Amino acid sequence: MKTTITTIAALCVLIFGFNATAKENANPLKRLNSRAIALTYLQTISTGNIQYNKHLYTIDFEYRNSSNDQVSNKSQYLRFLKENKGLQYDCDTTYEILDETGNTAVGKATMKFKNFTRIDYITMLQTSDGWKVSKIVTTYP
Repeated sequence: MKTTITTIAALCVLIFGFNATAKENANPLKRLNSRAIALTYLQTISTGNIQYNKHLYTIDFEYRNSSNDQVSNKSQYLRFLKENKGLQYDCDTTYEILDETGNTAVGKATMKFKNFTRIDYITMLQTSDGWKVSKIVTTYP
């Protein structure tokens, strides 16, 4: 009897343990539209929240800063975001979708600081895993 209870308990742990792992790997952003992805990106950048970073960007993501010609790939950009986790920008933010055609969308995120404005142009692609950010170009007009 003791062996049966132990076996049942072990099976329950295995079953529920595998389900928990599957839920961790599921993309919580998968069902969001391009507007919601642009907002998630803006909130991630302006509040230092890195919770959704592994689901937000495409594999071939590129970040480009037009003021200094800096170009970063996904791993470099995610490292930068992780190093600045929790850093909250003191700015007013807005965003809009400039164009959406088929599985591609372009958005604009504006961050107005006290002495300057930062504008991020966001290129997004709809993949089998939902909308993802594929490229960011930052400008300081």
